[in-house]
Amino acid sequence: MEKVTIQAMAKVNLGLDVLRRRADGYHEVNMVMQTVRLYDTLVLTAREEEGILIHVDAENVPDDDNNLISKAAHILYQEYSIPKGVEISLTKQIPIAAGMAGGSTDAAATLVGMNRLFGLGCSEERLKELGVRIGADVPYCIQGGTMLSQGIGEKLTALPPAPDCILLIAKPDLYVSTKEVYQKLDAAALTSHPNIDAMVEAIKQQDLLQIAANMGNVLETVTEKEYPVIGRLKQLMKEEGALNALMSGSGPTVFGIFADEQKAKQALMRIRSQGLAPQSVLTAFAPGAQVIIETA
Repeated sequence: MEKVTIQAMAKVNLGLDVLRRRADGYHEVNMVMQTVRLYDTLVLTAREEEGILIHVDAENVPDDDNNLISKAAHILYQEYSIPKGVEISLTKQIPIAAGMAGGSTDAAATLVGMNRLFGLGCSEERLKELGVRIGADVPYCIQGGTMLSQGIGEKLTALPPAPDCILLIAKPDLYVSTKEVYQKLDAAALTSHPNIDAMVEAIKQQDLLQIAANMGNVLETVTEKEYPVIGRLKQLMKEEGALNALMSGSGPTVFGIFADEQKAKQALMRIRSQGLAPQSVLTAFAPGAQVIIETA
């Protein structure tokens, strides 16, 4: 049986700035993206029958053409003469609608996995060209690691790997629409912007304290205002010794950077005991976005 199993890693935004809204509705961004060791697992199996079958183990995740996995697979079928169908089974661990690129990384994994499964011979650059048709985060999710992301998210500049740390991720029991958050954001009215240049320099210098000091996300002005639990999570993490804490993407996930594992564990225990974030975990940064763990 022809099969590929792949881990699709989540991301957080160490810095997220929005410069303006373009005439086509997209937003110009300036971001530092970081892959984290939290992943969904996709198993892609070739099948003799035509078509795309998707199985998902999580509620509230579509298993039809509304899933970005399906959109990614359809693009490859449109572009290449693939003689077989594909069956894709998705096991979710990345929180849903969390600002961690869960849908985008699954789409990216589908492109990478089908390229391997069917021997399409696509380069990483070609896969990223196809991925941007699905969503602005997909090219990043194909490459992963520590990255400066500009344009609408498709202009990527690799940075040195961020220094090791303990990462506490906490996702409240909320579902946030990225599209709605961007629609509500008035980029022209923003009075404060994260210093992305300083963040990049801190990463190059491997200075974890300065990385933490320069964390910022302008989308907090929308999401945190609507959901005060985001601010409570950030404050709790800082009280327990986080170097800093920030909302990832459009939210509502909050992550804290810790240099001390015991302090991170204590923060995790408080979050769980107070019921602030049912989905919370300790993890770390990861060097890349896709890990193929089995082929057969």
